[in-house]
Amino acid sequence: MVTVMPFRGLRPATPELASKIAALPYDVLDSDEARKLDAGDEFTFHHVTKPEIDLPESIDLYDDRVYAMGKKNFDLFRKRKWLVQDDKPAYYVYRLTWKGRSQTGIIGCAAADDYEAGLIKKHELTRKDKEDDRTRHTDEVGANCGPVFLTYRAEQALGKIAAAATKQKPVADFTAVDGIRHELWIIDDKATMDAIRKGFEKIPATYVADGHHRTASAARVAKLRRQRNPGFTGKEEFNFFLAVHFPHDQLRILDYNRAVADLNGMNQDGFLKKISEKFEVRDAKQPEPAKVHEIGMYFGGKWMTIQPKAGTFEANHPIRGLDIDILQRNLLAPVLGVDDPRTSKRIKFVGGIRGTGELKTLVDSGKCAVAFAMFPVTLDQLMAVADAGEIMPPKATWFEPKLRSGMVIHLLD
Repeated sequence: MVTVMPFRGLRPATPELASKIAALPYDVLDSDEARKLDAGDEFTFHHVTKPEIDLPESIDLYDDRVYAMGKKNFDLFRKRKWLVQDDKPAYYVYRLTWKGRSQTGIIGCAAADDYEAGLIKKHELTRKDKEDDRTRHTDEVGANCGPVFLTYRAEQALGKIAAAATKQKPVADFTAVDGIRHELWIIDDKATMDAIRKGFEKIPATYVADGHHRTASAARVAKLRRQRNPGFTGKEEFNFFLAVHFPHDQLRILDYNRAVADLNGMNQDGFLKKISEKFEVRDAKQPEPAKVHEIGMYFGGKWMTIQPKAGTFEANHPIRGLDIDILQRNLLAPVLGVDDPRTSKRIKFVGGIRGTGELKTLVDSGKCAVAFAMFPVTLDQLMAVADAGEIMPPKATWFEPKLRSGMVIHLLD
């Protein structure tokens, strides 16, 4: 069973402010992109989540002044009453609509103890520098400013509660410049809140879809604050962290594609001959692969489909059966010499939101020699990896649409 608690959310005081304050997650764009995007915008929540935009461009991201600025800006948003805390604990329902598809999740506080116990399952490794950064930012600001994106195997009762909430008038409703509509509702009546809490208690586990660094850092903040408060009871707010819980059957994972700079010393004929040892190669009818175990390849000015031959992979293994692992083990490493995609400078990763046209452009421009379009990892595959205690290969999943930070904030004090 997992614990998901109601909380007194801090959120924009008016629907109009919600549309101005809500911002893309801190890790979706770099500092330069944020400075350009947010130039002259006093309301964007990036002043809190990416406070370096208010400091000289030369400043190190981990400088003390960055965290101090984040805290200063957060306090200013509250002082100006742009952000106001709700009077009583509540759950929140958050719906995102993009390109005709909607996903509706329940915002509540997940438990750091559940993460430590493995009830909140992960499928990615974290980087220490990024984890350290979000730990310090969360601790110094005193809030979970951006939600973790969790999923769970769809459960009918919780789905009905969320759907019923959306029949009411939302407290926030806006369409961002990227075309994604964001809507928020409050659930604060005791009977429904009890039903939500009990509904999650029946769920054996939740899964981190997006936000592994935020999840790990939230658990670390809980440890830090417990050390500072040896008389803690476990009910303090710092023992919990902000998360949006979506049923798995509403989510969409986009492809995460690869392009490699060169052919590792081979000519075109030699490359095709070599990969034909483990893949069936044929001309493609379309750039995008149509199903699992088909991989699109743009090479020599045209699209091809490569399909792994029988016996070249373990179909029933949670990792070995993934197309990205099959490509890595049978082509990227042995043929192109990309032994470690986490560190290699010769490989580029292209999120599916940018389309296969970006892969074609990389190759046609000469920046890369070959590109691969992947069939998206499925939610069932992701959960199977997490259930097995395995770790996904790097750059395996791209979730879209992205949750906005600043819709609802969880205070730790």
